[in-house]
Amino acid sequence: MRLLKCFFNFYIYSNIHVALCVFCLVKITLLEYDLYENLTGLFSLFSTIVSYNFIRFYRILDIENWFTNWLNSNRKTLYTLTFISAIISGFLFLKLRFEAILWLIPFIGFTLFYAIPLPFKKIPLRKFGGVKLFLIAISWAGITVLFPLVENGIEIKLSEWLTFFQRFFFVILITIPFDIRDVHIDSKSLKTLPQTIGIKNSKIIGILFALLLFFTELVKTSTKYNSLTILFIVCVVSVVLLLNSKESQSKYYASFWVESIPILWFLLTILGLNL
Repeated sequence: MRLLKCFFNFYIYSNIHVALCVFCLVKITLLEYDLYENLTGLFSLFSTIVSYNFIRFYRILDIENWFTNWLNSNRKTLYTLTFISAIISGFLFLKLRFEAILWLIPFIGFTLFYAIPLPFKKIPLRKFGGVKLFLIAISWAGITVLFPLVENGIEIKLSEWLTFFQRFFFVILITIPFDIRDVHIDSKSLKTLPQTIGIKNSKIIGILFALLLFFTELVKTSTKYNSLTILFIVCVVSVVLLLNSKESQSKYYASFWVESIPILWFLLTILGLNL
């Protein structure tokens, strides 16, 4: 049992879990367009491991003591995982279309300068009050919607932008529980939603984003019945987990259960294709 817990902790804290969720979101986008390639999904998976671990080590002084201890005790394994992921990411990057790379650049920039100080401001983007949540949402939406579509030669029109904004709404919805968990840990200068408007109002905002996510699907001309049903389930699960979020939540509540919603969405999508 102890060994199993060690493996599970490594799976969560090494960002393999979050990378798998990014992979699932990319695949959801591709399946919506009847595309079955794995290049963009795998590139997103391995590059997420690299970028998230880079940010984590760069910000190690800002992290809670217990987690710093875990990072230090697993440093060699994490470095090895990140190094291997970087090599695979580099190999896959060389296979991408030039146009897709151009679309990736701003989102790579958001990720890079999320932790590294901007040259002209001497502070990272995350330190700008109130923008952390939206930076994460824009980056995830761009990487999991626009990037795979452009790589596969899909022209970005109104329907694609609607999907982009849906993903933006979704990421905000599932990120709020993390901000609730960290309300007393995050620096006050970050001005996260729970710090600014309180936990109760943050949950209301999250519900509004869930409604935007669902009703935007009704506007899209290509919506299928299965897709609408699946999205409804995803919205309900997301809202239930949001409403049950609190400051003193289990350390796995947000980092595993909330983060797993994209995996649930992907599995439901696969199931829906076979019905």
